[in-house]
Amino acid sequence: METTKLQIAIIGAGNMGGAIARGLSKGKLVQSKNIRVSDVSQANLDAIKAFNPEITVSNSNRDIVKNADIVILAVKPWLVEIVSEEIENLMDFKTQIIVSIAAGVDFSKLSTLFNAEATLFRVIPNTAIDVLQSVSTISSFNASKEQEELIVSLFAELGKAYLVPETQLNAFMSLSSCGIAYAFRYIRAATEGAVEMGIYPNIAKEVVIQTLRGAIDLLEATGSHPEVEIDKVTTAGGTTIKGLNEMEAQGFTNAVIKGLKASHIK
Repeated sequence: METTKLQIAIIGAGNMGGAIARGLSKGKLVQSKNIRVSDVSQANLDAIKAFNPEITVSNSNRDIVKNADIVILAVKPWLVEIVSEEIENLMDFKTQIIVSIAAGVDFSKLSTLFNAEATLFRVIPNTAIDVLQSVSTISSFNASKEQEELIVSLFAELGKAYLVPETQLNAFMSLSSCGIAYAFRYIRAATEGAVEMGIYPNIAKEVVIQTLRGAIDLLEATGSHPEVEIDKVTTAGGTTIKGLNEMEAQGFTNAVIKGLKASHIK
């Protein structure tokens, strides 16, 4: 299948659906004129049209799925069944691929709602998808290797994409989809600590963000373990080790692990 000819239908133009449409339109694999988006909110559709006039928008889910190669369900989990009832009889399950980003709606449920022979994908992105820096974890059902490579390549244009078994999706959701909120909470906490030390909030936030960006770039460049880089900063009797030890005394590592496990749906 030539990606330049791919017809993409996205049902839902909210935060995720809108971000996927915008991201794909900026990429190289799908032409903007081949992207169609539906939503009940005209304001959401107007925002997409303002971003890229070549994207087709509609209030009709049924209209946009016709002749689409890939149908992306970017709706809340409780709306998946309603949407399936609306479009199921229009789908060609031998040729069309269904991609769901609805968390918690598993392949067993999706295959019941659509068709047992349908080619299905589940994708768990995070909110950084809007700046093309998402982590998207992907699982497949009834898909060929070529189809898996296609969906992975599409979402790789929106950040980094990983193909994983469905049994691991919820763990990855905790690590990345929920995890981005945990990263924001660290930024907020570090900023508040800096304010207590006399640094203005706006400067403190910028410094924390740049420090994290530097840490990320360093780990990616060296491929080293985080603890190796920590050892480079902690000198005997120095201030860094005192700070680290105090954080551990207050349960830093344990809090992170327990937070991840608490958000893990089993």
